[in-house]
Order: sequence, then structure tokens, then C-alpha cells
Amino acid sequence: MIDCHAHLWNPGEGFPWIRPDSVHHRSFSSGDLEDAGAGLGLTGTVLVEASRGDTGETLALRDLRLRRPDLVAGYVANLHIHGEAGPDRFRGLLDGLGDTRPNGMRLGGPAWADTPAPARALVPVLAEAGVVLELNLGTGALRAAAHVAARHPGLTVVVDHLGNPPNLRADPGDWYRDVERTAATPHVVVKISGLLTQQHGVPADRVAHLVRHVVDAFGPDRCLIGSDWPICLPRGSRGDSLAMARLGLAHLPAGQLERVLHTTAERVYGLCG
Repeated sequence: MIDCHAHLWNPGEGFPWIRPDSVHHRSFSSGDLEDAGAGLGLTGTVLVEASRGDTGETLALRDLRLRRPDLVAGYVANLHIHGEAGPDRFRGLLDGLGDTRPNGMRLGGPAWADTPAPARALVPVLAEAGVVLELNLGTGALRAAAHVAARHPGLTVVVDHLGNPPNLRADPGDWYRDVERTAATPHVVVKISGLLTQQHGVPADRVAHLVRHVVDAFGPDRCLIGSDWPICLPRGSRGDSLAMARLGLAHLPAGQLERVLHTTAERVYGLCG
């Protein structure tokens, strides 16, 4: 299994969103990542940026990938922090990194319209370079992914955390409809992650239904799994988070399950080694 969503950080290097009184206000290293994955049957991890706030985070993630290929299969960097440099310099950065360039670049915000225009201007460069665009939006993530994918044929768009549906104890709104509509758009991939945090207090059978709805709509070739460790820690361990993400996959034949857990990640992110 490849964990397609984990973070590492040291608050002393930035990460202004981490509050001093938070359980997250400590350094999480590659050694911590390895310890947290012990016994889980993991074959690799895709590290995802954690809003350090400077371009150095991209190179730090790259260095971790190079130093620990046994642990880190790939990395997703922050698109925001490269926006002000403009498309030409961003293209040059990707070209210069060559085979060690990011496997994806993430763009986040309350909604697509709230993301920085300079960062959105880099999306065509991602399409040209064959680098995944990853979206973490508070609302409308699935609709935005469909719109962007339609505008940029060949661009793969990964949607974090099932598109951030509301906690099922509340009204899910248009989320179910958005899943069905977005599934009709090729090159949109959904990451089954974040559930331990987002669906806290929801019965397991309802979480399983949520996951199954996505997998049945998108198919195993367009679904990934991730722990969102160490964000998940206030609610449970990395293993707990992955177990919750796997709810709703029991109906899949072995070959399809293997695609959700492993081979789809290799193809989508272009992982090797």
C-alpha cells in the first residue's frame, strides 16, 4: 500500500498555521514517519507540502525523496509559493529539477476563486510538463477539478480528502451530486483521505458508504488512499486513519483493491523505484 498523503514539518522553519498550543507544534521527521508506518504494510509514502511559506519547502521535500527512497516514493509541493515568479521561471524550475521534480503541485483555499491568481497562472505549465495538479479546497473542490481538467486536456487533477465533504452528521449538500458529475470528467482522481478528522463521530457504516460511493463512481483507476498523518493525530494514529480510509473498499475484487491501494498511485504520480 502507498500512503498518498502524509506531511513532515519543523515549526522552527516556518509553518505559521501551526498554533503553539497544538499537538502539531513539534517536529515530525522522516524517522517519525517510518515509526508511524511500522507494521502497516506500506511500500512508500507521497509527502504533501504543509504550507511552510517559502520556496525552500519544495527543495526540502525533494531532498527527503533523494535521501530516503525506501520511505518516500514521491512528493507534492506547494504551487502558491511559486506564483509570483511567473510561468517562465516556474517552467525553468521544473526543467532544472528534471527527474527529481515534484510529482504534483498543490493549490488550496476556501474555494477555487479564492486561490491566488499568480498560482492559477502556473496550471498550464503543469499541463505541459505532465505534473499533477492537486486541489485542497474548502468548497466546490470536485466542481473546480472538473472545470480545470476540461480546460487543460491531459492534465491530471487530484482532489484531496474526497473533495472535503461536510461531516455526515450535517447536510452533505451537493457533494453526492458533485461526485457523480465530476466522475464523468476524465483525468480527475479522488484521494480517499482526511476522514478520521472530517468524519469524526460518524458511524463506521456511513463512512463506508461515503467511500464506496466515490470508488463506485470514479472506479479503482481514479482513486488513491492517504492517511493525512500527522494531521490525523488528535483523532487517531496513522494506522487508524488508513483503516478508516479503507472502509467501503471491502466489496472490491483483489485486483481492483490493489489498484486503489498501490498501482493507481504509481501511474497517477509517475512513481518509480
